[in-house]
Amino acid sequence: MVAAAYDHGRPAARFGDLTWTGRELLDRAGGAADWLDTLGLTPGEPVPALVATSADALALVIGGAGSGHPLAPLGVRMTPYEIASVVKQGASQVIVVQAEFTNLGRQVAELSDRRVVVVPELPCNPRPLTAVPEELAAVLHTSGTTGAPKPVPMTQRRLAARARVNGGLCALDAESFYGGSAPFHHIAGLGNIAVALAAGALVTGLPRFTVEGWAELRDLGTTHTSMVPAMLETLLAAGQAHHKSLRVLQYGGAPIRAGTLRRTYEAMPGVRMLNMFGQTEGSPISVLTPDDHREAVAGRTELLRSVGRAAPGVELRVRDAGPDGVGEIDARAEHLFRVDETGWLRSGDLGRVSADGYLYLAGRRTDMIIRGGENVHPLEVETVLAAHPGIVDVAVTGVPDDRLGQTVVAFVVPSDPAAPPEPDALRAYARARLSGFKVPVRWCFVADLPRNANGKVLRRSLREPQHRRET
Repeated sequence: MVAAAYDHGRPAARFGDLTWTGRELLDRAGGAADWLDTLGLTPGEPVPALVATSADALALVIGGAGSGHPLAPLGVRMTPYEIASVVKQGASQVIVVQAEFTNLGRQVAELSDRRVVVVPELPCNPRPLTAVPEELAAVLHTSGTTGAPKPVPMTQRRLAARARVNGGLCALDAESFYGGSAPFHHIAGLGNIAVALAAGALVTGLPRFTVEGWAELRDLGTTHTSMVPAMLETLLAAGQAHHKSLRVLQYGGAPIRAGTLRRTYEAMPGVRMLNMFGQTEGSPISVLTPDDHREAVAGRTELLRSVGRAAPGVELRVRDAGPDGVGEIDARAEHLFRVDETGWLRSGDLGRVSADGYLYLAGRRTDMIIRGGENVHPLEVETVLAAHPGIVDVAVTGVPDDRLGQTVVAFVVPSDPAAPPEPDALRAYARARLSGFKVPVRWCFVADLPRNANGKVLRRSLREPQHRRET
């Protein structure tokens, strides 16, 4: 992962006041490998780890990948019970934790009947770190919005392929400086850092997103970053989005509003915007390119409702499509991690592909609402409503209905909590853009939406009465 940085003796990792060259990072990773060797681990067996974005965490993952002890970083913001349920899925009897998470680790160990080991100050050792293509480099876990998080094995070969694809799309090279704030256990955290290191770029990271943290990344002179549109909206609202050195901004998880995109270009002159659609099981599946974003600003705003066209090397298909062209999205490529015996990743996401090749998502198959025999895809409705100026966040779900089977309900976080939009006005706005059966029947105004540790909306919680603050 750091070969390019090491070959040129360039700085590879910068966290706080600490800067390591590629050589220093590799030597610390060698020391991590030595330490992991002492724990009596079964070779090739993933080791659960409670670690946060830091130089030591990076050295641990690299050392584990190169010594047959692949790490499985877990979310340190989850509860001990949630973490323990994930740990018990695996065979490892050891949990590795950074010192600041010792108490959390002990609780998890007690609940999962495992042994907790605290990471010491890692020594340096220039030992060779080697691995064959089909060996595990690391294991990440899905978000678990509809059940317990599932492990996603990342082999050396597929991780290298992802680094090539993503690195090319993001124009990462040895002159780049990547900095993000996604959690370390997330594909947008460790996954993006791995891509940047493979390109020889300098990397940094924050344990979580804040406006102050963004200012820190800006002051460091980062050239590449990733975030979700809600973070961008926060920065724009705070007047802190400006960043003259930023060259590439990668986002995902939700569409971006046309107005937000225009203001972003004003705050970040010359920035190249990329929307990469994918999941922990494999990404990117599709890409909305910088040229697509420029076309959207020039007038083709409908492009922002899509997630672009197939990423390089990706074969897309829509399986079991209905009359509206919507079916389950499958993808096949060398850089996708969890695939079936024929190489296909079954995404579980619903969508359609337009005549010009753009992929439009319609939500998860498990989220689909069946209203009077008609299929309503929540993501389609949310994308329309999210563009309303009086709405800052929205989620749509189905609730039981005696006559229709299910009916459509929108949970809205208003831009101004003291003066939320009138339901009749929202209904008219939606009806002008959607078929009548897709328009929400009820509108619930809430202070926020229930989300998991990775920021994804928990739709099953929206169905619970306690989240219906006002109707």
